[in-house]
Amino acid sequence: MSMEDDVRAASNQFYAALTSMAHGDAGLMAAIWSHGETVTTMHPRGGREIGWDQVRTSFEQVAQIASGGRVDLADRVIEIAGDTAYEIGVERGQITLAGEAITIDHRATNIYRRQADGWKIIHHHTDLAPAMVALVERLEAKV
Repeated sequence: MSMEDDVRAASNQFYAALTSMAHGDAGLMAAIWSHGETVTTMHPRGGREIGWDQVRTSFEQVAQIASGGRVDLADRVIEIAGDTAYEIGVERGQITLAGEAITIDHRATNIYRRQADGWKIIHHHTDLAPAMVALVERLEAKV
């Protein structure tokens, strides 16, 4: 298996974990993410998380209001330099959050680092999704 195949397999694992999260279970994220203090994410719902504890919590919070959907990466491009790899593409799919169906269609960048137990994601960044931002604002207003 080539390094690109290994990164592609890690990416497929990440998108399987996102789809699992869309069905209310963020547990698969732990296996694909690095657990360091420097991992980061910038979600389509806004915000920025730094460190595994914040990143994990952000996915768990979404899973608590998710009840179905699927997320895939289209138009994927992978580049590898030593023990670091990145991919860009377009996330596409649909997710139901707090009973509201939201279409997913935004650009994404993922960065992976090769560790002793394989390629792990260290950064996930997407465009803002106006529908998700609006949903979060409505949910926060109810609290």
